[in-house]
Amino acid sequence: MSNIFPRHTKSKLPVAVAGDGAYLIDSQGRRYLDCGDAAVSCLGHSNQSVIKAVQDQVEKIAFAHTGFMTSEPAEALAEMLIQNAPGNLDRVYFVSGGSEATEAAIKLARQYFLEIGQPDRRHVIARRQSYHGNTLGALSAGGNAWRRAQFAPMLIEMTHIAPCYEYAEKPDGESSFDYGQRVANELEDEILRLGPDSVMAFMAEPVVGATLGAVPAVDGYFRRIREICDKYGVLLILDEVMCGMGRTGHLFACDHDGVVPDILCIAKGLGAGYQPIGAMLCTDGIYSAIRDGTGFFQHGHTYVGHPVATAAALAVLQELTSRNLPARAGEMGQKLQRSLEDAFGQHPNVGDIRGRGLFRGIELVADQGSKRPFDPAKGLAGKIKQAAFAEGLICYPMAGTRDGRVGDHILLAPPFVIEDTQIEELTWKLGKAISTVL
Repeated sequence: MSNIFPRHTKSKLPVAVAGDGAYLIDSQGRRYLDCGDAAVSCLGHSNQSVIKAVQDQVEKIAFAHTGFMTSEPAEALAEMLIQNAPGNLDRVYFVSGGSEATEAAIKLARQYFLEIGQPDRRHVIARRQSYHGNTLGALSAGGNAWRRAQFAPMLIEMTHIAPCYEYAEKPDGESSFDYGQRVANELEDEILRLGPDSVMAFMAEPVVGATLGAVPAVDGYFRRIREICDKYGVLLILDEVMCGMGRTGHLFACDHDGVVPDILCIAKGLGAGYQPIGAMLCTDGIYSAIRDGTGFFQHGHTYVGHPVATAAALAVLQELTSRNLPARAGEMGQKLQRSLEDAFGQHPNVGDIRGRGLFRGIELVADQGSKRPFDPAKGLAGKIKQAAFAEGLICYPMAGTRDGRVGDHILLAPPFVIEDTQIEELTWKLGKAISTVL
């Protein structure tokens, strides 16, 4: 008998009692290779440096409200993030997770335009099949129809353009570059439709995570997006909550595309699961508008800049940078890609194997040639999740890949410390799960 309100009320979950590198261990002693915890555990589950940082900070000071005081670990973490951040990102606003980070980004964009005397700018444009979090503002920006459906009457009106989803949406005969430019130009069309003086921001994931399954944009897409935003004075918000902090081979995922956002959101890998934390980074220009205007960002949560959370994240960031773990994620990601291609590349029900670094997706289809998805009534993604778990593999299957209802994919996000033998274990266990279900 449990008093927990679980995510799924009809499921009976094992109790996690320990972690050992890339593995979680339950109360029965079973070990699970953790490759699907929503891209959180980038360092694995037993990093002693981070554990010690948390213990040391709790002994010093556990909490100080940022309305009254700042803290040493928060200051040090902000400085280190900005030292490593791309372009002219200059300020860090700490939160407790990804949804809070994207929510803060939307509100900051609105207040920025109020501060500089452009109050008509109110529209946010995002992309279909995106996911930006579960608060009402973040859910409004997200473009996943299934996640939005039951809350639709409560959501803020936002508009959505096409994703850059080459596998399913690029026509035969069109080059990857031309496809990327065409779908990027949908942003300009939507800005003009809404009215250039009424649009405040465009929000996108550099590599789309949960909803599409590790889909990166084609080369040149985000450069064109940046050009359009600059042309119309629209802020570019990049959501790296899942794909950031080294997961795709760069500390910041946007470095691969050679673009710098005006606002950038991170979480998950920032705390590596040792503490709940996220952050919103912004340029000096945006910060200065607040500082020189009202002087007060009209937003906030109790645990903003929590000393223990920021101490943990500082230790995580030190591990990532001192051990060059983003580069290792890139190298091991290539090995994972080859392993997946060797195992599933000729499988009649595997349509696409994609991603960057240790952020990989497998799209499952009923027919490889036509790319036709499975009937959603089969519940394929959920069955694969259960079958993989039974084999001792935690992965992240998801339904609704194509439009929020149709399509299935498997998202894989192993820790950066994964070894060659564990990549083999991952591939073997996933193969067994897929065979069992199909």
